[in-house]
Amino acid sequence: MTQGAGQGPVVRTATLRDFRVPPYAQVPVQSQSTSHEYVLAHPEDSVPQAVPVRAAEPGPEPAPEPAAEAEAPNRAAPAVAAEHGATEAAPARPEDSVPQAPPVHPGNAFPDDEPPEGYTPTERDLPVINRGDTVQVTVAPAEQPDPAPEGLGPLCVVGDVHGYLDELVAALTAQGLVDAEGHWSAGNTRLWFLGDFTDRGPDGIGVIDLVMRLSAEAAAAGGYCKALMGNHELLLIGAKRFGDTPVNSGAGTATFQAAWLLNGGQKNDMDRLQDVHLQWMSRLDAVAEEDGHLLMHSDTTAYLDYGTTIEDVNDKVHEIINRNDADECWDLFRKFTKRFAFRDDDGPQAVRELLATYGGGRVVHGHSPIPYLLGEVGTEDADGEAKSEPLVEGPHVYADGLAIAMDGGVTMAGKLLVAQLPLQD
Repeated sequence: MTQGAGQGPVVRTATLRDFRVPPYAQVPVQSQSTSHEYVLAHPEDSVPQAVPVRAAEPGPEPAPEPAAEAEAPNRAAPAVAAEHGATEAAPARPEDSVPQAPPVHPGNAFPDDEPPEGYTPTERDLPVINRGDTVQVTVAPAEQPDPAPEGLGPLCVVGDVHGYLDELVAALTAQGLVDAEGHWSAGNTRLWFLGDFTDRGPDGIGVIDLVMRLSAEAAAAGGYCKALMGNHELLLIGAKRFGDTPVNSGAGTATFQAAWLLNGGQKNDMDRLQDVHLQWMSRLDAVAEEDGHLLMHSDTTAYLDYGTTIEDVNDKVHEIINRNDADECWDLFRKFTKRFAFRDDDGPQAVRELLATYGGGRVVHGHSPIPYLLGEVGTEDADGEAKSEPLVEGPHVYADGLAIAMDGGVTMAGKLLVAQLPLQD
């Protein structure tokens, strides 16, 4: 793991702000099997809400408030060309079975030898969700995906990146999608990113710069590189546009700035965020269908709130973002943070509802880390020793074989996943 160009390995140390969600920030977890919503204390995607102060209840200690307000962005131009990037990559983590990042890649973040103020490292020491009712399976889908249209190459997908640029380049190189210099080398291959490019990791803007450049290079080679909008794209757009403007969270008031900080927002990303990045993120689609695969970021049925066709959903999401209304954008962000709709007993039916509405034979999503879906975060072996092997070896197929999870948990010492579809069951 590297923080950026020319630096030593990151020492992953837990931060309470990331890992212990205060009661006012806990997010309802979507479940089809109960009539009520329940909360989960984990580091992923907390939506702060103002509630009356009350006596402490048993459970994890609440996180302290951020020490200071985020500084105003300095609008430094991002490094978008390879010659402005890193000149040497640090070794990849031993648990990742992918080659090291190439010696040069675009958009590397750190201009100095020290990480920027506000950098939030992450660690494997996270709350365990040991449900006991979710296991990894390899089941063929009920309906095999259609073959690729004539003239188009293989279809590949990338899970959540969260600012880990070196890991992304290494994983793309291992799949033959980019060459040793980080340039597109996959011809007419179709590559989809499932969202969440920034926050938590060291170089979110570098990730966006890379994806933007690969999009142009892939198109020139007869393929394409496209991306979907994740909840962290909505969060970064909101933090930049609305800052500390109060929004109606449904239980009081909240702000995008507070939510961004709580969910691993990096000052270094905000400092380098440019209009071109905001415009690119604002135009991303929320849902796509490729070869019988329904691609979306979040494992939620909240997409159904925005239309009965893929085109309707994408048009509605773009309309909300372009209207620039803080409350509307907050409600969109809040719904895109919902998760685990496909995990419980009613999960297959939830997937079938989406497939019946939008088409396709399988849902492919990011958002919820596979270690959480499997309940394998921070597990120990029979001798009480922490397991050192990767928690994630590849995509997780579940919900009667109808759903594929692609967030390998790179922010928790997991794995950044790149996979070709259809999976070989």
